Amino acid sequence: MRVKGGVNTKKKKLRYLKAAKGYRGALSRRYRLAKQYYIRSGVYAYAGRKVRKRDFRKLWITRINAGARIAGTKYNDLIHGLKIAGVNINRKMLADLAVNDFGTFKEYCEIAKSALNGN
Repeated sequence: MRVKGGVNTKKKKLRYLKAAKGYRGALSRRYRLAKQYYIRSGVYAYAGRKVRKRDFRKLWITRINAGARIAGTKYNDLIHGLKIAGVNINRKMLADLAVNDFGTFKEYCEIAKSALNGN
């Protein structure tokens, strides 16, 4: 007596179709297309996780630059001055300070300015 794999095949197909729920048109109903686009969606998700990091860094730099200009300096001078002064603070924290605690951010700007002028 031979073993037939119908149950496993159906289970496999259902897993892909369930994952493809919400895809537009035939992509959510046809197994072959659902499988292809499920794999493609994984590729997009992987790439998206990398892009998110880039996007956040761009956002932080934009916020720091806006705050730095209000404080009377430029982004480039601020970062360079902080590096010369030996202040080790990342862009995420600087951006948060620029938005939520401008007084402290301004102090960092003054530190950077004095480090640049001292050189």
